[in-house]
Amino acid sequence: MELWMIWISLGLICLIIEIFTPGFLFMSFGIAAIIAGLFSLIITPVYWQVIIFIISVFFLFLNLRKLSKRLYSVADKPTNVSALIGKTGYVTKKISEDSRGYVKIGGEEWPALQENQAEIAEKTKIVVKKVDGNKLIVEEFQK
Repeated sequence: MELWMIWISLGLICLIIEIFTPGFLFMSFGIAAIIAGLFSLIITPVYWQVIIFIISVFFLFLNLRKLSKRLYSVADKPTNVSALIGKTGYVTKKISEDSRGYVKIGGEEWPALQENQAEIAEKTKIVVKKVDGNKLIVEEFQK
């Protein structure tokens, strides 16, 4: 078996291993081995092939890690009830100073308290400021 075939085979084995492991480590080795295998068709001394392999692994590892973080990073989007912060709706049951009322946001009705302990009348447009358990802390919408 020729040396270029060994490099390419090693590269393919590493790429197959990468399928079953996270982290892009084996992908770096696999692609670098394929690059070294292609260079072995041109450059015959083995030490140059190993140098090309090492440089390729280093370069690919650094760049594939950055690429994977960029591709697989999850934006910190609020979920569940926290996603309601900043949304607007309207009051369906009056919110008084000492008791909670109800607001409707996006087709759902939520218990709500006023942020400044003031009264908000029915059908008043509101904006959600905070979430406290299952209650929304709201204030009157200011244009």
